[in-house]
Amino acid sequence: MNENSLSPQRPADAALDVRISKPEKKAALHAVFAAAIGNILEWYDFSVYAFVAPILARHYFPKGDGLTALLGTFAIFGVGFLMRPLGGLWFGHMANTRGRKGALTMTIILMAFSTIAIGVIPSYEDIGIAASILMLLARLLQGFSAGGEWGSANAFLVEWAPDGRRGVYASFAQVTTVGGTLLGSAVAASFSSALSGASFESWGWRIPFLIGGLIGPIGFYMRRNVVENATLRATLEHPSPHREPQLKKIMQAIGFTVVWVVSHYILLHYMPTYLVRYSHLSRSQALWSDSIGLLVLIVCIPFTGALSDRIGRKPLLIACCLMLIVLPYPLVHVLLSGASFGAVIAVQVVFGIVLSAYSGPAPAAIAEIFSTRNRSVGMSVGYSIGVAIFGGFAPFVATLLIEQTHSPISPVFCVIAAAVVSMLTLASLPETGLKRLR
Repeated sequence: MNENSLSPQRPADAALDVRISKPEKKAALHAVFAAAIGNILEWYDFSVYAFVAPILARHYFPKGDGLTALLGTFAIFGVGFLMRPLGGLWFGHMANTRGRKGALTMTIILMAFSTIAIGVIPSYEDIGIAASILMLLARLLQGFSAGGEWGSANAFLVEWAPDGRRGVYASFAQVTTVGGTLLGSAVAASFSSALSGASFESWGWRIPFLIGGLIGPIGFYMRRNVVENATLRATLEHPSPHREPQLKKIMQAIGFTVVWVVSHYILLHYMPTYLVRYSHLSRSQALWSDSIGLLVLIVCIPFTGALSDRIGRKPLLIACCLMLIVLPYPLVHVLLSGASFGAVIAVQVVFGIVLSAYSGPAPAAIAEIFSTRNRSVGMSVGYSIGVAIFGGFAPFVATLLIEQTHSPISPVFCVIAAAVVSMLTLASLPETGLKRLR
C-alpha cells in the first residue's frame, strides 16, 4: 500500500488489539501517560516566564525606562526560542536513531535544571549585568530542552495511536502543552492573589519557578520505564540506506506552524501583560481571565482532535484560519473599550474555542507530513523553527509594534497575516487524517 492510499475501512478501537499484544497495550497506555504528564510539567516551566515578565523586567534590567526593560525581558523570552531548532535537531536525531525514550528523559531533566536556575538567580540590583546574562543562559537551556520535547512526545503519541484515532491521541500533545501553560498561569495567579503586591514583587514570583523544579524527579520516574512502539522498533532495527528528501516537508511544517504559534503567543502568553497595560486590569484579574481562556481551549482540543478523525484535518484547520482573519480585530477592540472583567473573560473564551479548531487536529496533521523514520527530527525542526521565528518573538514584536504605531490594536494584524500564510501552506498539503500512518 502506498503512502497516499486510503484505508479500506476506518479501523475500530478494537484494531489496536490486533496490532499489539496485551502487554504492549499496557505499555502503550503507560507510554502515552508518561509523555502527556511530562509534557504538562515541561511546558509549565517554559511558559511561567511569560506570566511574570513585567516583574522580571524590573529585577533583571536597569532601573529607568519601563518599556525598555519590558522589551529586554521579552527579547530574552524570544531568544530562548532560537535554541529550539538546535534542540529539535539534536534530540530529534537521537529519537530517530536511538528511540524516543532517551530523548524524552533528557529533555525533562534539562528543563528542571534551567527552571530552578531562573528561580534563584540574584537580581540586577545585586550583581549587575551578570544577572541579565545568567537569565539569558537559563532561557537558552530551556529553549534547547523544549526544542526536543514537543516533537518527540508528539511522535510518541501518534505512533502508539490506532488508525482512525490519531487525531484524538495526538491532541493530548497540545492538551498537555496548553495544560502546562494553564498551570503556569494559575500558579502565578494564585501566588499573586495570596501574597501582598510587595511580597510577590520582591520574592513571591520565584516560587512558581522553584515548584517547576519538581519536573526533574517526577519526569524521570515517569519516563524511565517506557517502551518504544513496535513499528518504531522495527524501523530502528532495519535502517534504510536511502535518505528521503526532507527540506520541502520541513518548509511545509514551518508554514503550517505559523498561525498556530503566533495566535498562541499573542492571544495567550502575551495577553496578561497586554490586559494589565492597555485594559487596566489588575495583575491577578489578567492572569485569571487568561487561565479561564486556556481551560476552555484544553477542554475543546480533544473534541476537535476526535472530529478531525471523522471529517479530516483540513476542514477544521482552514476554518480556524478564516476565523482568525475575521474575529481578532473586533474582539480586541472590545478589550480596549473599557470592557468589564466579565466581558474580558468572554473574549478569552471565544479565543479558546477558535484556537481549539487548529490545536486539536494540528499535532496529528504535522506528524503525518513525515514518515516514521524521519518524524521526530523533521517535525521537531520544522515546528521549532516556526516557533522560534514567529512565536517566541511575538510578544516582543507586539510590544514594539504598539510603540511604533501608537495603536494598541496593531498586534491583531500579526495574527491575521499569520492566518493567511498558514492557509496558503494548507492548500499545498494533502488530507492525511483518513490515511494510514506510514
